[in-house]
Amino acid sequence: MREYLLTLCITAAVTYLLTGPVRKFAIVAGAVPEIRARDVHREPTPRLGGIAMFFGLCAGLLVAGHLTNLSEVFDRSNEPRALLSGAALIWLIGVLDDKFEIDALIKLGGQMIAAGVMVMQGLTILWLPVPGVGTVALTQWQGTLLTVALVVITINAVNFVDGLDGLAAGMVCIAAAAFFMYAYRIWYSYGIEAAAPATLFAAVLMGMCLGFLPHNMHPARIFMGDSGSMLIGLVLAAGAISVTGQVDPDLMNLFTGSERSSVHQMVPVYIPLLMPLTIIAIPTADLVLAIVRRTWRGQSPFAADRGHLHHRLLEIGHSHSRAVLIMYFWSALIAFGTLAYSVNSASMWIVLGIALLSFVGLVLLLLPRFRPRAPRWMEAFVPPRYRRRRPATAPHASAQRAPAPAAPTSAAARPAASKPLVTADAGGTSGARVKAGVAGANGATALGARSRLLEGHKAETSR
Repeated sequence: MREYLLTLCITAAVTYLLTGPVRKFAIVAGAVPEIRARDVHREPTPRLGGIAMFFGLCAGLLVAGHLTNLSEVFDRSNEPRALLSGAALIWLIGVLDDKFEIDALIKLGGQMIAAGVMVMQGLTILWLPVPGVGTVALTQWQGTLLTVALVVITINAVNFVDGLDGLAAGMVCIAAAAFFMYAYRIWYSYGIEAAAPATLFAAVLMGMCLGFLPHNMHPARIFMGDSGSMLIGLVLAAGAISVTGQVDPDLMNLFTGSERSSVHQMVPVYIPLLMPLTIIAIPTADLVLAIVRRTWRGQSPFAADRGHLHHRLLEIGHSHSRAVLIMYFWSALIAFGTLAYSVNSASMWIVLGIALLSFVGLVLLLLPRFRPRAPRWMEAFVPPRYRRRRPATAPHASAQRAPAPAAPTSAAARPAASKPLVTADAGGTSGARVKAGVAGANGATALGARSRLLEGHKAETSR
């Protein structure tokens, strides 16, 4: 465990330290796209964050190859080299897309080639545990097609969910944490060495995400871009393929005892079928809904829109940070709920706990629809949105209560009604005069007012 933690820390440290220089390089290289209609950020933000994540991956694998216990993973299996080869290819395609906007079909072809490279080096699904049937061996073509399909689906699912600051990196980090605990349990508890590569992949993936998150949390200073989202999607898929198709369920020796106990003990065998799906359940649902929505409208499945799950959370009324935290909550609930069920499937408390947390999640989702007003005596302790609206006072009454203005010394001291909110001089610099009490003038509450100020006067973006 200590070597896995060391690998995780090295990966996170390298990713974190390289993200700052990569941001400067992205600005110099011109990888700062203009704000599109579907974007939710307000200012142009550089991409290419996947460069730092890729070098963090390389550093983590390099350190793991020189550790006493983890070096055996490289000696007994070719899967780490297969992962590095596929990751290098998909990362290169992502870097080119972040800079030059590659066509979607070309990216899809590159994803399939990267998956094929991993298959050629041994990272493929060899068999599947099927409930009620047992372990089913796959032919070479069946294993190749299933592996390529899983890689492509996972990459695009992570890429689709990358729409808010810190969303993709946080969700993948949560999924990798649950997957690490599951793979480590198979490797340590059952003594199956074939689960060691998947455990290593999950530890490195957690380090990549944790190192990048401080730079990517709202408001983000840099985006991971396709070079990062496709990379972490491929690493996530590689771990799922390794533990699903490389670990032989018969080695767990679970077919002992009564029939009922054997059924409960067989749950860890079938979990490899569910765990790769549960860790990407939210991104996969978003992917499927996006494809159905776009084809129903007669559009291309790769045409971008503002109908993703995170966009809908913002439309309901959630703030940027709350929408990200809600997505984190559901990802953790599904991934760790499945993990807990695999450890003790006979416990009713696990099912009840998952049901209770699901109810809490539904309440959080619908919270903006219900805005109860707090009593007068509690208004000082609750956010402004839950306070009662006070009747607006007459203009002359507020003018009487306002302090007397200073004597006008220039033409700038006109009546407030005739002043513009923002004025600019001939040189383009903005001398902002904002009325007191204008909601959202400082970008704190309302996006509309802040957006208009930023669009009309770009010089104010540095405030």
